[in-house]
Amino acid sequence: MAEKKKSGKRQAVGAAMPEAFKERILQQLGPEAWEAFAACRNETPWGGLRLNTLKGRPEELRRLLPFDLEPVPWTRDGFYYPPGERPAKLPFYQAGLYYLQEPSAMSSAAMLDVKPGERVLDLCAAPGGKSTQLAAALQGKGFLAANDNSPKRVKALVWNLEHWGVTNYLVLQEEPSRMTRTFSGFFDKILVDAPCSGEGMFRKDPKAVAGWKAYNGEVCRAMQDGILTAAAPMLRPGGRLLYSTCTFNPLENEGTIQAFLDRHPEFKLVELPVYPGWMGGTQLPEVRQLWPHRVRGEGHFLALLEKEGGRQTSACIPEQPHHKAGKDQLRPFYQFMDENFTAPLEGPFAVFQQHVYKIYEQLPPLEGLKVAKPGWYMGMLKGERFEPSQAMAMGIRAEQMKRRLDLQPEDPLVNRYLKGETLMVQGEPGWTLVTMAGYPLGFGKQTPDYLKNHYPPGWRQFD
Repeated sequence: MAEKKKSGKRQAVGAAMPEAFKERILQQLGPEAWEAFAACRNETPWGGLRLNTLKGRPEELRRLLPFDLEPVPWTRDGFYYPPGERPAKLPFYQAGLYYLQEPSAMSSAAMLDVKPGERVLDLCAAPGGKSTQLAAALQGKGFLAANDNSPKRVKALVWNLEHWGVTNYLVLQEEPSRMTRTFSGFFDKILVDAPCSGEGMFRKDPKAVAGWKAYNGEVCRAMQDGILTAAAPMLRPGGRLLYSTCTFNPLENEGTIQAFLDRHPEFKLVELPVYPGWMGGTQLPEVRQLWPHRVRGEGHFLALLEKEGGRQTSACIPEQPHHKAGKDQLRPFYQFMDENFTAPLEGPFAVFQQHVYKIYEQLPPLEGLKVAKPGWYMGMLKGERFEPSQAMAMGIRAEQMKRRLDLQPEDPLVNRYLKGETLMVQGEPGWTLVTMAGYPLGFGKQTPDYLKNHYPPGWRQFD
């Protein structure tokens, strides 16, 4: 491995601020802090990535990368990468070994402190960065429900979960208020990364300024109130809810939380840790505000709430036999596993329009809800045969497949595979898992003289 590159210099950038925004921030911060805030807006935003601990330990994954990483203080798996680097262009990104995420945005899921085995809801989940962080914390145990009400954004959410290799999830495309009855008392932890006026992203995304002018705090506050009202009954007694925004507006931050507490006396604030640069609230000292002139990241707000009622476990939902598929229907799928796996995957499995999924066995009935993905997508039944999915390839470990083609990162065959090309390699005929340094990239169908590429067109890289 070549010597790793050192951090470069962060270049200055321009950043225009609306006058009304300037006046309020000056009032919030005072003249001295305002000067520091205004100055930092001319600096390049910090680049961050979060390593996929479903794939390995952070120290193992760090060794693969050709540049140095510096830890983000508030999460064990988050790191700053050097200016000028393009981690998304490396094959390690295609292998799902990390997610590119703004460093402050890593704080929300980290502060919810999810444990393996818990039931977790990401209520405003798209595009999926925080969902992948929650899934990594679960380590394949328990259950993650990820929801977003936008059809376009749900597509990105599904892709990110599949790319990350998550195996214990459900994706919904619903208004939060329509989920309340189905999931009453179901979840141990809920993340509400609420839609907001986006002031904390002005430096990173110039489009956020235009959105702020049309999408003011009062409009956002009404949505935030509705989302929290819907979330409250879905949390079990003793469970915790993390509310976050990427804005500085007190109306949407402390104001939203205080209004929620006034309406829901069964909830209380839990004091969050103080990392370097984090500030407590003006009216609510338990909450935290991240300012870009105080932390190496963009603006963010965090509030952790706990529902009274002790530490009892989440609601017990009896198994729903109507979700499951019979062995006769799944015979091609089981035959595929017998022929290609060292040991079969464990169910339960369900079939929806010939598509096979592994589902969470304690799901409540989902009738009436818009389900984008009912579980981990295995693949499709095509008559008497089964064709595996890319999601299956990303969620399994290399040693689970009987036939593997393992490539090294510098091998030209890696890029050829990721571009969808046929690989002229010999091997034992049959379905083969293509891996890079032992990490799955996708499937191929091996013949004696070449490997037919099954990397999906929508995933391929062309440059």
